[in-house]
Amino acid sequence: MISDVQRLWLIVPAAGSGRRMGSAVAKQYLPLGDSTVMAQTLATLHLAFPGAELCLCLGEDDEAFDSAVVPFARWRRVAGGAERVHSVNEALEAIAAEASAHDLVLVHDVARPCVTPEDLRRLAEAAAGHEAGALLAAPVADTMKRDDGHGRVASTQERRGLWHAQTPQGFRYGLLRQALAEALSSNGLGAERVTDEASAVEALGLAPLLVAGRRDNIKITHPEDLSLAELILTARAVSTRLQESTRS
Repeated sequence: MISDVQRLWLIVPAAGSGRRMGSAVAKQYLPLGDSTVMAQTLATLHLAFPGAELCLCLGEDDEAFDSAVVPFARWRRVAGGAERVHSVNEALEAIAAEASAHDLVLVHDVARPCVTPEDLRRLAEAAAGHEAGALLAAPVADTMKRDDGHGRVASTQERRGLWHAQTPQGFRYGLLRQALAEALSSNGLGAERVTDEASAVEALGLAPLLVAGRRDNIKITHPEDLSLAELILTARAVSTRLQESTRS
């Protein structure tokens, strides 16, 4: 359970350029509501875990970052790597002298600003209570097609049992460090196949727990995603105000 966790670490990879957004500005710095994508994500993480310690993985040449958007009292900047897995691995190495094997580590995409504090806390509880960790995910609802490599349908995939992986993904420090070290070794999966932390843990023969999360925990990847995220956050704010007015 989360109550037995001595320290909670949050790792937020934010070194990507977001080329698919087609913007001159990295997606984490794009405006979202009254702030930015990064500011919204960090604010929600802080709301759920105000006492956690943050590792923010940024590009070494990132000049757009403003430390004023970080609400955590204890945080550090970590140099991001070429791929997400390298950034997370750098963060794990940066805290090696302080973290214990049983500390809980949650890794969350900076480009998922719509995650809710409730889902964050549920994920942390599940990850702390399961030996192989856990990840937020949503069952696949659409019909899934596999292409033939030339833009045509090759087959229809059975969607029963398929999930969309989300973040956060949470694991004990010792397990996650071992999983990434083996994945990045000469005999491991390789960085290109470690698209999330769970895949590295799975390669050890373990089965992380799937924690059903909200479907609106979207990842901002394409231009239209930013507009959708703004609609989601605006709708939630309106709903909250209505609930508060009803109670009063």
